[in-house]
Amino acid sequence: MKVCVVGTGYVGLVTGACLAEVGHQVICMDDDVGKIRVLRDGGMPIYEPHLEGIVKRTVAAGRLHFTADVAEAVRDAAAIFICVNTPPLPDGEADLSYVELATRRIAEHATRSPLIIEKSTVPVQTGAWIEKTLAVYGRRPGVEFDVASNPEFTREGMAVEDFLHPDRIVVGVGSARAEEILRELYAPIVEGRFRCPVHADCRQDRAVPFLVTDIRSAELIKHASNSFLALKVSFANALADVCELAGGDVLQVTKGVGLDKRIGRAFLNAGIGFGGSCFPKDLKAFVKIAEKSGYDFALLKEVERINDRRREMVLEKLKRALWILRGKRIGLFGLAFKPDTDDVRQAPALAIARRLLEEGAEVRGYDPQAGRKAAQALPELTVCGDPYEAAARAEAVVLCTEWAEFRELDWARVKAQMVRPLILDGRNALDRGQLMALGFEYIGVGRQQSREPRAESREARGER
Repeated sequence: MKVCVVGTGYVGLVTGACLAEVGHQVICMDDDVGKIRVLRDGGMPIYEPHLEGIVKRTVAAGRLHFTADVAEAVRDAAAIFICVNTPPLPDGEADLSYVELATRRIAEHATRSPLIIEKSTVPVQTGAWIEKTLAVYGRRPGVEFDVASNPEFTREGMAVEDFLHPDRIVVGVGSARAEEILRELYAPIVEGRFRCPVHADCRQDRAVPFLVTDIRSAELIKHASNSFLALKVSFANALADVCELAGGDVLQVTKGVGLDKRIGRAFLNAGIGFGGSCFPKDLKAFVKIAEKSGYDFALLKEVERINDRRREMVLEKLKRALWILRGKRIGLFGLAFKPDTDDVRQAPALAIARRLLEEGAEVRGYDPQAGRKAAQALPELTVCGDPYEAAARAEAVVLCTEWAEFRELDWARVKAQMVRPLILDGRNALDRGQLMALGFEYIGVGRQQSREPRAESREARGER
């Protein structure tokens, strides 16, 4: 099938590349000429495991193309995905101006009768507005439009695997033709008719649920899913606060809770809170959606409040340990909002860095992939080339992103670099026993804190 993808961000590029991987003819369009040039030259504007190999392979096979010309992109497409940005407005509502612009341009340039598929995360009733916009700007003989909703459920860092091996595929349609096109489009994935680029020994013998709903229900499923996952994270963080006050260990408590099949262990991870382009934005948008419908979603407002408090929690823990932050050097391990991505949008690490800088601290950070983007987002942050440089002469190191690399560090070398061997494990991802045995003062989240090792660490630092 000939497919067009409008937008080459984290969602659009993964969508286009993976559809080309399973056999479709795909053209990805973006107004950012520089980004298109990078892709045409074999470069990658984002980091996502396995994506670069798929892009290079499908481009070489002639199934994936890139253009900045919207007319070229939509001309012969049977299915057109809208994967543009929907940033939050000041009141939390989604800004749909890019969706409207994409719809108008599709209406003006399409030469056949394509299915327009909203893939961007949009509020309920967006499909209806797309239909109206197509009707106004697409009045040409022989060209008719269908509209569908196909929300994405991919996780950054696992987006390729999630796209090709999804838990479910949800499509919201208003016609039998739209459903037929989407079933044909996803048939290779539903039926496992492709060679898996992620796992060499992959067995594709499980059926992928293909849920067909009306358009508005599909739009609500996306916001409801992300909001519920955000709720689980905030519940774990509230539980962590209770554990610290009551003398429990949140790792043991969430393990016990998560073993209940009705609840599950996923996303019950206490720490410094969630970030990224999805959870914070979708949470605010869902609150506004409910509000406009006449419902006060107070539960989700509290989820957001708990998450925002996690940044201040880090500062409070550092102040209790260090007393004064002004003039002290703090190292941050991890700057992306989660591991295996270079995305720093709404990253907790950058929010913490800003607060530390406001307190007068010197902040140095390191991330395996997100250093360049972090430096652009926060120029006052010193971005280092490796974790040892970030820890050099630091009075504390905060683990903000649980990259696997940090678990394998030479922690004795880290300790030797630091003024004071204090670790604030913001993700509860490190081996507390190992660090304490090396002489670190360890502070976790929702766990009983270690005390500073007395003679060993003081003598090692010459502070007797």
